[in-house]
Amino acid sequence: MSRTPTSVRQIAEEIVAREGGFVNDPDDPGGATNHGVTIHTMQRLGIDLTGDGQVTVADVRRLTRAQAVEIFVSHYFLRPKIAQLPEALHASVFDMYVNAGANAVKILQALLVRMGQPVTVDGLIGPQTVRAATAAMAAAPHHLSDAYGIARRNYYFDLADRRPASRKYARRRDGGKGGWITRAEEFISPRFHLGDRQFQARVAAWV
Repeated sequence: MSRTPTSVRQIAEEIVAREGGFVNDPDDPGGATNHGVTIHTMQRLGIDLTGDGQVTVADVRRLTRAQAVEIFVSHYFLRPKIAQLPEALHASVFDMYVNAGANAVKILQALLVRMGQPVTVDGLIGPQTVRAATAAMAAAPHHLSDAYGIARRNYYFDLADRRPASRKYARRRDGGKGGWITRAEEFISPRFHLGDRQFQARVAAWV
């Protein structure tokens, strides 16, 4: 049973709050971002808030929280068909789709493959993925959401392993868990959160 529009909007509101305001970090491949909406997304959707015929950083700065919520609901939940997945996965997959696009679905599909479900890892939610996710949820109703959250956390770690410039998103300057990891763990049961020693051991190889 899918979430009602009201609850989906609430998830989107939480994502916007989690994302924060305007940032333009040169180490972030997403470029200028406001309320979690990147300049690339605004250019793709043609959101010209200044009315000058082009979408630039100035338009990103003008984006409101309400506009960001509408973008997320329409283009990051409804369009990729997250509503067709088991309800327990909605919040985490939606949040990850905002953060990583179709990789959010690929992470789920790869997890389903490891669980023995027949599914193609292509980043698209179609009948095959819906059937596989539904079957996996029926087989492990109390574990699939945590398993997805853990797979998501591992995705962030692996990304930081490969791209040193991104490590600041996974590990704070003081050595503690960075935003990527704490964000993933918001969707994981506390018993599966990494302790300080576990986290330090995982990132020990990073310079």
